[in-house]
Amino acid sequence: MESYLISYLEVVKKFADFTGRSRRREFWTFCLCNIIIGVALGILCSIPFLGVIFRIITAIYSLAILVPGIAVGIRRLHDTSKSGLLILLILAPVVGWIILIAFFAQEGTPGDNQYGSDPKS
Repeated sequence: MESYLISYLEVVKKFADFTGRSRRREFWTFCLCNIIIGVALGILCSIPFLGVIFRIITAIYSLAILVPGIAVGIRRLHDTSKSGLLILLILAPVVGWIILIAFFAQEGTPGDNQYGSDPKS
C-alpha cells in the first residue's frame, strides 16, 4: 500500500512535467489511486446534507488532478517512443480510448530514446 501511495505522490510532484518518461507501474498506480479516490468521493456524495460539500470537494479534486493526469499520460507515451500529442486521441470516443489504453499497456522502449533515459535504469 505504501509503494502505491509513493508512486501516486511522485506523479503529483511532477505536476506539470511533460518531458521525460514514466514507467507502466507509475502510470497505472496513478490511475488505480484515482479510481479508488473517485469511488470513495462518489459514495460520500450520496450522504444526505453533506453530499453537497463532497460534490464540491470532488469537483476541486477532479480539476486539481487534471494536469498531472495529462502529464503522466504524455510521459507514458514518451516511454513507448510515441509523441505526447497522441494524448489527443482521448477526444475520439471509444476508439481513441482503446488505442490509448493499448499504448499505455505497452512495454517501454528499452534504453534511451529521444524523450530521455530509460526510467527502469
